[in-house]
Amino acid sequence: MHAKSDSEVTSVDQSWPTRSPRRPLYYVQSPSNQDVEKMSYGSSPLASPHHYYHSSPIHHSRESSTSRFSVSLKNPRNLSSWKKLHQSQHDDDDDNDDDADQGSGNNIRLYLCFFLLFVLFFAAFSLILWGASKSYGPKVLVKSIVFENLNIQAGNDDTGVPTDMLSLNSTVRILYRNPATFFGVHVTATPLELHYYQLSLASGQMKKFYVKRKRERKVVVVVSGHQVPLYGGVSALAVARQQKKNVALPLNLTFVVRSRAHILGSLVRSKFYRRIRCSVTVHGNKLGKLNNLTHSCLYN
Repeated sequence: MHAKSDSEVTSVDQSWPTRSPRRPLYYVQSPSNQDVEKMSYGSSPLASPHHYYHSSPIHHSRESSTSRFSVSLKNPRNLSSWKKLHQSQHDDDDDNDDDADQGSGNNIRLYLCFFLLFVLFFAAFSLILWGASKSYGPKVLVKSIVFENLNIQAGNDDTGVPTDMLSLNSTVRILYRNPATFFGVHVTATPLELHYYQLSLASGQMKKFYVKRKRERKVVVVVSGHQVPLYGGVSALAVARQQKKNVALPLNLTFVVRSRAHILGSLVRSKFYRRIRCSVTVHGNKLGKLNNLTHSCLYN
């Protein structure tokens, strides 16, 4: 403001320290205020534009930005605003995480509901198929039996006890029919046995077989007995040695037919059992002739 003499300027320049002049620092008010105030302090009033011109612009820019940020944080209002902004960002991140967790939980529940519905639907469908299969039980019909041979002779059992020994050969014909329209059946049976009351005289085994849907099959089983000890328990055979043609021996033919249907692979299966008991009489004068059993059997 006042003009200074050359001597005064020279004395001031000589008394000033040789260290580089301090760069001007600027302070900026909080971003919330629209007016930005720049304040410079600590700079020499005699600092020449020459010193300021040679200062690095890059360092000046970095120092200015750092100074503005540090000074803005020193202001309590600015610090509060920064904390609110940081807290808002943190809350947004938490909300995003919560939304992601909630979405994952919803997907798991959706998959679980879909799986349970599928299981219930499959169980109901399987139950319907199983119930429908019960109305398509297989049909078993014992048609006839033929006694080819009947021999009675004296002999000894395995322990050496003397007794009458019986040998019997017969053939049984069976008709098996599968009326089902949507499954085939695997068929097995217990041994076919000829009994005189509780005494077993002959037996035979039916082979396993498979019958397709709406098909039938004829089965032939050989039922025979060889050297069966009687121990005097068959009174009807007392005269069999002398007069075989007069023999009339009542017997019972018993067996169980087991059918297994795979309706839906191995997941849905249905089983059927038919217990059969036929009454038949062996006549010595009708050996080799067919005995009709169509109306002589009970089926359970």
